[in-house]
Amino acid sequence: MKSRYNLTQLGVLLAVLSATGFSLKAIFVKQAYMIAPIEPITLLSLRMIFALPFFLLISLHGLKSFHRLSFKEVFLLSCLGVAGYYAASILDFMGLEYISAGLERIILFSYPILTIFMGVIFLGQSFEKRLIPPILLTTLGVLFACISDLSVNENNQEIIWGIFLIAGSAISYAFYQAFSEPMIKKLGSKQFSVLAMLVSILAVELHFFIQLPVSNLVQPMEIYTLCFMMALFSTVLPVFLQSSAIKYIGAARVVLISTIGPALTIIFGWLILDEPITMLQIIGMVLVLAGVLTLKAKRKVVAAESKVVNAKP
Repeated sequence: MKSRYNLTQLGVLLAVLSATGFSLKAIFVKQAYMIAPIEPITLLSLRMIFALPFFLLISLHGLKSFHRLSFKEVFLLSCLGVAGYYAASILDFMGLEYISAGLERIILFSYPILTIFMGVIFLGQSFEKRLIPPILLTTLGVLFACISDLSVNENNQEIIWGIFLIAGSAISYAFYQAFSEPMIKKLGSKQFSVLAMLVSILAVELHFFIQLPVSNLVQPMEIYTLCFMMALFSTVLPVFLQSSAIKYIGAARVVLISTIGPALTIIFGWLILDEPITMLQIIGMVLVLAGVLTLKAKRKVVAAESKVVNAKP
């Protein structure tokens, strides 16, 4: 009994550390923009370059799975990797040029609701009336958080553009979540996540080399430090901490603990970036968390979440 209790404590700690890592990503990005006039794709490219050795080290076994995939499955895997990690990430990095880290995390955290809509619109899933309350709560929460940013900033046009970019990021990640089930069944969640990440790294680097000269990778040491920290603490480690936490306490509990992410980002934004915390922002965060928790309380959604262990954008 004592051993089981200790393992539960370990699982909770790992889940909290994973959520903390994911919540710090926006902080690292905002810090980089404050240090140097760096392009979002350059910042994302450096993040992926630093993350690549870690994923190659752990993905050698996963790469052997390619021989089991048909051309159609390879195409689907490529599309999911591009949507889930490349498109979601570049839109996220672009949006963070304009809005606060706290608002970014609140908008991104609405992706479970968007995943439901993806399933209804594209996969023929039925829409249940009991989904209406969490959808309304989440929508109101995002709206309040957006109003908060608009009320404390002078350039509302930039804020609105940033909101659209982050919403696009959330939609891209929701697409990834909604359509990933067949590949997860084929490969398993860990191998699928690693392979999709490798596809996204390739897409990011192609984007960079098409848009910018290689000389743009030459940046101040502070940028390299932030990108390495982002790769290690907000990309690689959270994925495996989350996976280990699921082994000890189950996916449902890990998903529940992950809801501390938006609150952590808001707190870190206040402490590190001097971003203001407003009552509207707090209300928005609480409403979004209430909507997501209500949604995850449904058996079908929890079952779907238990299949996927993926990094956030």
